[in-house]
Amino acid sequence: MLTIDNLEKRYRTGDRALNGVSFTVDRGQVVGLIGPSGAGKSTLIRCINRLVEPTAGKVLLNGTDLTTLNVPALRKMRRRIGMIFQEYALVERLTVMENVLSGRLGYVPFWRSFFRRFPAKDVEKAFALLERVGLSDHVDKRADALSGGQRQRVGIARALEQDPELLLVDEPTASLDPKTSRQIMRLICEVCRERSLPAIINIHDVTLAQMFVDRIIGLQAGRVVFDGPPDALDEKALTAIYGEEDWHAMREEKEDEARDEEEAAAFEQAREERMAGLL
Repeated sequence: MLTIDNLEKRYRTGDRALNGVSFTVDRGQVVGLIGPSGAGKSTLIRCINRLVEPTAGKVLLNGTDLTTLNVPALRKMRRRIGMIFQEYALVERLTVMENVLSGRLGYVPFWRSFFRRFPAKDVEKAFALLERVGLSDHVDKRADALSGGQRQRVGIARALEQDPELLLVDEPTASLDPKTSRQIMRLICEVCRERSLPAIINIHDVTLAQMFVDRIIGLQAGRVVFDGPPDALDEKALTAIYGEEDWHAMREEKEDEARDEEEAAAFEQAREERMAGLL
């Protein structure tokens, strides 16, 4: 369980990125974190694992207050927090398997990681995870040979290789087409529920969040202004988070864009298949 208690982040300029943020995430619950740019979403995620130091408040993961840990203790605790990044954060020249095994770097001696000699149980687990995320046929491919969706799947497998107690996800679908975005969100939510793993997903796509997450938290100017189930996110709540907008028209426009992109992707796939048949 994750508990955020009155978390604040104030910069030297006096600006507040977070202002008294409090909430709890239960085991297996997936929370979508939404809000406009500058609302504090990325800052909140990075304060949880102290990539950004909070100014005040508490972050408790299964009873341990991360804000009080010294550097060695924090390093050990970070092994238990999986992170999935918008830009994948893979080592391009390494294979898919090597990137997944990098999730064990905090657990093995330096010489093992240097020579890429991981324990057999770690390798077996990596194979199982790659099968779970649908990449068992890409084990020996270099990361730079993968599509965006495949790279994000490697990132998911790498985070799970850590045996995390918490998953933090920063804009996992920002660079992906609508169909792949849904596949990635579905995969993240499924593995969290399978493992009773709490997760926070920072996401701009409100419609996508409503489709998959268990709960939505909306930030505005560093404060929580909405916290509830996806179906409670009505126009009033969206206005409180983002400001005035014709939300009905906006949703219709987004649905039209998604359909157009899917049709274009299907056309391109059919064209490639026809070309392959001619060769």
